[in-house]
Amino acid sequence: MQYQLINVEPLTASIGAVIGGVNLADKLSEPVKAEIQHAWLKHLVVFFRDQELTAEQHLSLGRDFGELHIHPAAPYRHDNPALMAIHTDADSHRNNGEVWHSDVSADEQPPKASILYLQTVPATGGDTLWANMYAAYEALSSPIQEMLEPLSARHEANYSGFYGDHKPQRANPHANHPVIRTHPETGRKALFVNQGFTKAILGLSREESSALLQFLFQHVKHPAFHCRFRWTENAVAIWDNRCTQHLAVWDYFPNTRSGTRVTVQGDRPF
Repeated sequence: MQYQLINVEPLTASIGAVIGGVNLADKLSEPVKAEIQHAWLKHLVVFFRDQELTAEQHLSLGRDFGELHIHPAAPYRHDNPALMAIHTDADSHRNNGEVWHSDVSADEQPPKASILYLQTVPATGGDTLWANMYAAYEALSSPIQEMLEPLSARHEANYSGFYGDHKPQRANPHANHPVIRTHPETGRKALFVNQGFTKAILGLSREESSALLQFLFQHVKHPAFHCRFRWTENAVAIWDNRCTQHLAVWDYFPNTRSGTRVTVQGDRPF
């Protein structure tokens, strides 16, 4: 596709692109939305620098992608549970995104998209990495692909102690999902197990499940599948949870990294 209304600069051949020429605070025209959507599906995660969004504009951007998703346990801002607070500072005891994961994959219908807007970033550090799960699947040998195809895995989330005294929105979720899922829009196959939430592969012994999951978790870490984004103030990232995983690097303590995330409801993986 030749982009007429936006500028798209890929970060790597595998994943990630920076989009320019767009002010996300504006009411986007349908042609601009279509080009952004195409770039997002092609590059899996897209970035916009130097944006200034109100809370309502951030929420409106999320609605352009679909119905908004409510995180099971995270604190939120502006009395709106769809506006998740992302904040780490000198008083933080943990950074919740420090392992490879796909957001809330333990939900029966995991999120389709996540839109993170950081207003405060450390002078150094605080990058986020994303991994291409199409590429991770395609790099597996045919016998391993064939073995994984019929399998499902148990995803569980336990947020106890993650967010201090904040009362959860709902109980800790759990769900069974296919190990290899088919993307509902592209039709491509992607690996869908992650270290953050996947606990066991169904139908295998505990030893078999553990060994296979550890192999797949390690496989996801191969740098050939990755891009790395250096955050700047007021940058926005939009990623596809159906075919990516990500990891937030906590290498900036005791400095502050702060913003909000809007998440878009997905469908049941198949």
